[in-house]
Amino acid sequence: QVQLAESGGGLVQAGGSLRLSCAASGHTFSSYNMGWFRQAPGKEREFVAAINWSGGTTFYADSVKGRFTISRNNGKNTVYPQMNSLKHEDTAVYYCAHAPYSNSWYERAGHPSEYNYWGQGTQVTVFL
Repeated sequence: QVQLAESGGGLVQAGGSLRLSCAASGHTFSSYNMGWFRQAPGKEREFVAAINWSGGTTFYADSVKGRFTISRNNGKNTVYPQMNSLKHEDTAVYYCAHAPYSNSWYERAGHPSEYNYWGQGTQVTVFL
């Protein structure tokens, strides 16, 4: 059973930075692609960023491109989004997700349906 635990959320002023972490257990972390999504109140869950098993391929939503950087440390079974230049509209609950083996992931990394395990989420609040 894959377990994912996010941490690092909190309250930050617009323009500031946060680094979230997602610690994974219950599987061979280095073999799987991972993603981050977020959900703001009253809105659907949306894609933020994704990274393949080796860290050599990354994807970003247009809304965070140039501000967020996703990385992973396979030795620590952890994936991180570094979030810089935060905006009020980045306020949301952030979730990490695990993707099972799939040939379609590289074309559909931004689709929640590509992921089968999700963490509980961590709240990020950006104030003006």
